[in-house]
Amino acid sequence: MAPSKKTNRSAALESLKQDLKNGTVGQAYLFYGEETYLREHYLSALRTALVPPAFSAFNYHQLEGRGLTMQALEEAVEAMPMMAERTLVVVTDWDLFALPEPQRQALISLLEDMPPYCCLVFVYDTVAYQPNRTMKRLMKAISQYVAVVEFQPAERDDLLRWVGRHFRSLHKEIDRATAEHLIFTCGDLMTGLVPEISKIAAYAKGPSITRQDIDAVADPVLSARVFHLTDAVIQGDHDRSAALLADLLKQQQEPILLLAALGSQLRKLYTACLALRDGRGRDWLTDLWGMKSDYQAKLLLSAARRTTVEWCADAVTQCQRLDLRMKSEAGLDPQGELKLLLARLEARQ
Repeated sequence: MAPSKKTNRSAALESLKQDLKNGTVGQAYLFYGEETYLREHYLSALRTALVPPAFSAFNYHQLEGRGLTMQALEEAVEAMPMMAERTLVVVTDWDLFALPEPQRQALISLLEDMPPYCCLVFVYDTVAYQPNRTMKRLMKAISQYVAVVEFQPAERDDLLRWVGRHFRSLHKEIDRATAEHLIFTCGDLMTGLVPEISKIAAYAKGPSITRQDIDAVADPVLSARVFHLTDAVIQGDHDRSAALLADLLKQQQEPILLLAALGSQLRKLYTACLALRDGRGRDWLTDLWGMKSDYQAKLLLSAARRTTVEWCADAVTQCQRLDLRMKSEAGLDPQGELKLLLARLEARQ
């Protein structure tokens, strides 16, 4: 059986960790992925390992991809280190697969003959990393000479331990259930969790973080806001659902995107109702939606107990119809239609 992509991603990150631990940093890396906190952590670790602070001006070169030429890159890569064994060259948002043919061939030649004293890192931040496998020579050069590391959200147990460590560094404790609530509320990216943890720890009065502390000051991600919106709808709490929708619209959320998020949440709620009807448990829901923990499944099942399969099926259908109208009808008031949709759903509950 071939190794999974997930296994390959984990192996690449573990290899980078070992490179840093053993002092065997390679000559070329490519960093990409949505977990920017980890990416910046390992960029900083590379800089600490290779570049003496007193000589960073000579040994650390940071280049922007926009307008970058191969000549400028070659000059940075070939610059000799000063009072150090290695140099570090970081190139941000340079789409290697969009380079003109002459530059692409020059890059391949550079990768094939990198100076041993240089560590070159390509960082994809605002530009998406999309390998073009028709460019076989470039793909081969990257495969042979560049360690490609994808930074994805951490595994749930690792993330929970990380959350605990960060709260302890701020002299606070958090139990697993409350940490799960934090991740549900604020998302599973460390990048977004860091400021929320600091804010919550500063707000909390006691030694232990509570759900109330989180709910009082955390800035929920869209999926959590939409969950609370649908929960208000199925409870017939018009004032709460209207207020939640108004908050989302004030944040300049596009109505078509809000509708898509609402439809997605209603589909999940529908499957939770089916799970209750058919005697299925949290594990079935977790597997069905690829959830990293059963916390969201518990919330879905709790919400499903307050509604019916028939209501959910109708709600999903109404979302699909409005989605079609928003995409095809001219002169439609998207915000007004969203408000009407919520009112109709509440009336049928």
